[in-house]
Amino acid sequence: MAAQFPGLLTSDGERWHYLDSGATAQKPRVVIDAMARALGEDYATVHRGVYSRSAQMTLGYEAARRRVAAFIGGAEDELVFTRGATEAINLVAYSYPKKGRVLLSQLEHHSNIVPWQLAGWQVDVCPLTEDGRIDLDAAEKMLTPEHEMVAFAHVSNVLGSVLDAKRAAQLAHSMGAKLLLDGCQAAPRLAVDVEEIGCDFYAMSAHKMYGPTGIGALWGRKELLDAMPPWQGGGSMIDKVTFEHTTYAPPPQRFEAGTPAIAEALAFAESCDFIDQIGLEKIEAHERALVRQLRDELSRIQGVRVFGPEDSLGIVSFELPGVHPHDLGTILDEENVAIRAGHHCCQPLMEHLGVPGTARASFGVYSDETDIAALMRGIDRTLKIFA
Repeated sequence: MAAQFPGLLTSDGERWHYLDSGATAQKPRVVIDAMARALGEDYATVHRGVYSRSAQMTLGYEAARRRVAAFIGGAEDELVFTRGATEAINLVAYSYPKKGRVLLSQLEHHSNIVPWQLAGWQVDVCPLTEDGRIDLDAAEKMLTPEHEMVAFAHVSNVLGSVLDAKRAAQLAHSMGAKLLLDGCQAAPRLAVDVEEIGCDFYAMSAHKMYGPTGIGALWGRKELLDAMPPWQGGGSMIDKVTFEHTTYAPPPQRFEAGTPAIAEALAFAESCDFIDQIGLEKIEAHERALVRQLRDELSRIQGVRVFGPEDSLGIVSFELPGVHPHDLGTILDEENVAIRAGHHCCQPLMEHLGVPGTARASFGVYSDETDIAALMRGIDRTLKIFA
């Protein structure tokens, strides 16, 4: 599998033990090639030209929309291309017509906290269970008719804990609220069906799904998108413009002002194909097995703290005794091992855990036991340095 990812080799031709897929995934050759074709021999603008290549590229762009929507069980007229999950959440926070109270959780990424604050929502915070899951029993008690929205991470980017998303949807709807799921960490490693879950909005980023940066998607129920006004103005999102009055295109075009990320959209679709060819059930099982192995290895270190539930998905965050995560990350880099060290854009969660930051190893389809072995060798060296 690793041979399909040119980024996993160092300049010296050695294996780079990349354990930061939770931040961004490496790109397989098929995605790189799709991007190159779209920027090269196939390139033209979309939705504007009457010439044949523009028409073909428009067909390809809209086919990419259908492909990404289908990946999570949605329809093409419910899928808005955005610059990423951050923009998708901002879009809902600013454009949802009823801005009231929003229920977040203690483990949310800053991208699922700050947009709601900026857009003027009143934020309530659901606590976590002792093992690091969103406490839905507490959420049930906290929800009131004043809550217009519940916005939770489907999978935590720090703890790897998986939300019972169907129950979260039921709880939100029981109080008349809508459910937005941050699917950044779920979409690359967990089969998602938005209709089966029953959520109302789903946000994801292509670059965590082995696709390009600069593009993501917001899935939203059609009737909700229809009721939402545009967030940004410009070309492509209009019906008729005069200096006195402008009317707007229907969703999803209403929310895609300006020239879109054309090549990125086609490569995004290719990344969905890549994931489906491997199979999400296989990916989930593979990453769960690696998590179990790493947690078992870490448990042998005296004084180590491993955060999150035993059955976390794809991600292991930990703290070594007497070692700052940045120091560990620096030493591991000398061993050709890449981890994430810091607060992971989750400062409220770090405060809850009582640490300034954690070391985080996160897996991808290319990860294997040799990566864990290299990580543990680097940890052993680090502990000897700081002994």
